[in-house]
Amino acid sequence: VQLQASGGGLVQAGGSLRLSCAVSGRIFSTYGMGWFRQAPGKEREFVGGINWTGLSTDYADSVKGRFTISRDNAKNTVYLQMNSLKPEDTAIYYCAIRSSRFEDGVSRRQPEYDNWGQGTQVTVSS
Repeated sequence: VQLQASGGGLVQAGGSLRLSCAVSGRIFSTYGMGWFRQAPGKEREFVGGINWTGLSTDYADSVKGRFTISRDNAKNTVYLQMNSLKPEDTAIYYCAIRSSRFEDGVSRRQPEYDNWGQGTQVTVSS
């Protein structure tokens, strides 16, 4: 299984970025996906997730209302649209795929994800 994240960069506060994560080696449409991030000196944390149908999403309180997760099963890709970015959003962002298929819920727990992308850096300047 391979996950390739892209779309990170440097943006001013208040700006937007869209991250993408292309998945190969697994039947993408049957797995939930998650986005996590790790800021310098901090532990990796849950940002948001989407279930296998795309009908259920969940977000950390810190990004709710600003970030949106979506998926395109035809492209085997999950997206993270990030709006109204803040300096505290600065981190390396990782996508991950659930270890089990057909899970209707979204998990915030990292052990529930068994493959991870390489990470993409997002830097928000004030």
